[in-house]
Amino acid sequence: MMRNALAALLVGIIFGAGLALSDMINPARVLAFLDVAGRWDPTLLYVMGAALIPSALAYLVRRRMTHPMLADEFHVPENAGLDRRLLIGAALFGIGWGIAGFCPGPAFAGLVLGAWQVWLFVAAMLVGMAAHRLLPQPAENSGKPKAAT
Repeated sequence: MMRNALAALLVGIIFGAGLALSDMINPARVLAFLDVAGRWDPTLLYVMGAALIPSALAYLVRRRMTHPMLADEFHVPENAGLDRRLLIGAALFGIGWGIAGFCPGPAFAGLVLGAWQVWLFVAAMLVGMAAHRLLPQPAENSGKPKAAT
């Protein structure tokens, strides 16, 4: 248990350092990326592209492993279907990202800056996460991906 927590802390520190180094904790940088009709800043595109390399390597390595180093089994999502909840959630995420210039990872990393806007965003995000847990969840489907509705 302690080993897992230390591994998670180390990965979080590396992730946060990468976000800070690439200036992705700066909402102005993110908003400039979304401003394709104005003063577009492609920096976020490079950061996302660079993130594909270790992610792709991790998936290749995972295929050769029988189990993870710090867990009994892999937890890989199997549902590839689109449904109304996924599409609405993605739209809300995108709208919030476009308004605030933050998504969860950079927002948590940005807490170290001490700006009230970041703290307000994280507080609102945590309230939204708590509200989601309180909402009724749909019944599990039969394992078949559903088409978009």
